[in-house]
This record gives sequence, structure tokens and C-alpha cells, in this order.
Amino acid sequence: MTPNATPPLSTEQQQQLLDAARAAQRAAYAPYSRFQVGAAVLDDQGRIHAGCNVENAAYPEGVCAEASALSSMVLAGSTQLRAVLVVGTGGTWITPCGGCRQKLREFGAPDLPVLTANATDMGPRYTLSELLPQSFGPDHLGTTP
Repeated sequence: MTPNATPPLSTEQQQQLLDAARAAQRAAYAPYSRFQVGAAVLDDQGRIHAGCNVENAAYPEGVCAEASALSSMVLAGSTQLRAVLVVGTGGTWITPCGGCRQKLREFGAPDLPVLTANATDMGPRYTLSELLPQSFGPDHLGTTP
């Protein structure tokens, strides 16, 4: 493992992320799109924080599940990610939107595991750098929070 590399996830941690994301998904507020999304993030202290999407009649004012989970993590006092899992509605797997990819980059290293799932199965696994190549992050500003 290289310095500052994200430690590997255990099978138990993956299952905990999946359970938390699916529980969050069930609580999503999506009356317009009917597309419920849940996300769970694992912080550097081994804690899991979940979030769901919350839509708004003024569409751009909604909140993505990943942003909700990150807010929960920061509120709990952490600013470093070890993993994220996203689960969406239907049989396909979804990945974070572009805005959420950048939000994840704020708190995660390029090798951050991004796991996907649907209602029944685990899906493809990515790294943040695969989803957001050549990203811009806090390290580019010469300081880290």
C-alpha cells in the first residue's frame, strides 16, 4: 500500500455500507422522479454515515444522497473518506453525479473505492480517479483542510 492510500475494505464493512445505503434509500424523498437513491460513506474512524436524495419542486434545489451522507460525516466530526457505496432504483447500478464526484474528491483520495449496488446485487466497483480523472482537489491549493 502506498503512503496515504485508502486501506482495503473488509467484507463486513462492505455489507455494513450496503445495509446503510439501502436503509437510506428507503427513506428518500423523491416524489417527482420516483428515483430513490441511498448512499453510505465509511470515514477514517471506521464509522458509517448514510444519506438519501431529497427532491424539491424547484429541481436544482434538491440534495443528492452522497452529499447528504457527506454532510452527516462532517457533522460527526470527520473529513476523511475510506469508501462510498451508492444504491439506486431499478435493476441498473448508478454512480455519483458529476457534482457529487467533486464533493467526494474533497474528502477522498483518488484511490477511494466507489461501490455500486441495486435492490438485489452488488455492482461494479470503481475508484474515484476512474470516475473523476485528473481531478482538482484540496492538494492543488497547496493546503489541506
